Amino acid sequence: MRYLFEDYVLDVDRRDLLRELKPVAVEPQVFDLLLYLIQNRDHVVSRDDLLASVWRGRVVTESALSTRINAARAVIGDNGEDQRLIKTLPRRGLRFIGAVREEPGLAEGKSTELPRGSSDKPSIAVLPFENLSGDPEQDYFIDGIVEDIITALSRNRAFFVIARASSFTYKGKPVDTKQIARELGVRYVLEGSVRKSGSRVRVVGQLIEAGSGHHLWAERFEGDMADIFELQDQIVLRVVGALAPQLEKAEINRAKQGATGDLAAYDLYLRGLAHWNRWTKEDNGKALQLFYAAIDKDRDYSTPYGLAVSCYLLGKASGWLSSIDEEEVARLVDRAAGIGLDDPVALCWAGHALAFFFKDVDRGLLLIDRALELDENLAVAWQRSGWVRGYVGDSERAIDSLNRAIRLDPLDPRMFLTQSAMGFAHFIAGRDEEAADWAAMALRVKPNWPPALRVAIASNAMRGDLHEAARAVQLLRKVNPRLTIGWICEFYPLRRDEDRQRLIVGMRRAGVPE
Repeated sequence: MRYLFEDYVLDVDRRDLLRELKPVAVEPQVFDLLLYLIQNRDHVVSRDDLLASVWRGRVVTESALSTRINAARAVIGDNGEDQRLIKTLPRRGLRFIGAVREEPGLAEGKSTELPRGSSDKPSIAVLPFENLSGDPEQDYFIDGIVEDIITALSRNRAFFVIARASSFTYKGKPVDTKQIARELGVRYVLEGSVRKSGSRVRVVGQLIEAGSGHHLWAERFEGDMADIFELQDQIVLRVVGALAPQLEKAEINRAKQGATGDLAAYDLYLRGLAHWNRWTKEDNGKALQLFYAAIDKDRDYSTPYGLAVSCYLLGKASGWLSSIDEEEVARLVDRAAGIGLDDPVALCWAGHALAFFFKDVDRGLLLIDRALELDENLAVAWQRSGWVRGYVGDSERAIDSLNRAIRLDPLDPRMFLTQSAMGFAHFIAGRDEEAADWAAMALRVKPNWPPALRVAIASNAMRGDLHEAARAVQLLRKVNPRLTIGWICEFYPLRRDEDRQRLIVGMRRAGVPE
């Protein structure tokens, strides 16, 4: 269901608030409050109604309730003086008084309008290409071609490009470009197919204007495997030529930085990437092996260095790796940063590792900021920025970064990574209700995810919900039976002592031993 009022749309299915069809950042609890008021706009809603429905009966102070009401007004351009949309009736409660039109959501029907993305830039989603080779073993190769096309397009500042994880949620499904464009908020969709036979490869691509279904172009590209990089470049240049013909080829050539001309190294990298995207302990280990193998083939191929670093970082955060060879991580980080000066993937992972493993937060932020200068559409770099800015206590810029990551990758199957970081940022800001809400969202997707559990423990304890905090402690003990405050603090290279002390207080209140 979608509720339309003034120039706003409250989309229940996607839990989005849009203004003039552009996303508005809104906290989960504020969203729930606003939704409840709109759904019950035919009558006055009492304080007890709100506590029962939005806070599920939890004890909430008058100050906390007022803060949420003010936040709900703020996100829809209202305030306590004008009360244009949310009216306070003294001693009775609240009522949403704006004119509302209801419209079926994605689950119920089709919207009549198409979102325009987050800016006036041409917005595009590159869908998984169909494998026409008759060999499922070639999926990794075809997915890799698509990922490289996404990378090349995203590094062009004239475009808004949806990240790979969201685009690939449509893999193996019937394609309805209008629905996909609505769900991802884009104007254009690139789809295609690949047929690989022996040393020959054929790539067919077609660019579609999603609103009308009109094909802007469709073309076939053929060549030897040795020409695969040139074929990718041709596809990207055709997309650029169709959507932004004023751009120069030099803009696309920047995306080649950090790449390899060695087909064997490229193939190993693509195989590693396929395992990396499966998100299991076994696949993380296999991905690391394949990234090392790609490096052995081409010592100057920077992206596998960065992704090898990510395997160590994610292995540590998830509890998959009991011990880390920090000297080896340092070697990979130095190499990724040294040869990957124009490789945003290598830089953003190297930057987070510098902060996480070595507490070099300043240099870590420099590398991440450099990655975002190179590719402002790289969702994972915005995600890393969110974590590291949280470490330095810059909670608002951390939240801004994480909102960018969500917009660029709205259907990411690993959204729990961003949600955990968002919970951490709100905890650093002292907003324990929001921190607990974001941690709960992450845990609904990944119930035993340690970063979310750590935030859930601290934030619930600080807001007085010791039952939820104890439940998170119990789950985290399955990862580490010898759970201690000291062990938890190892995951947070916090610059400000007040943040560290607040974390420690939360853990103590939850009953975590020193």
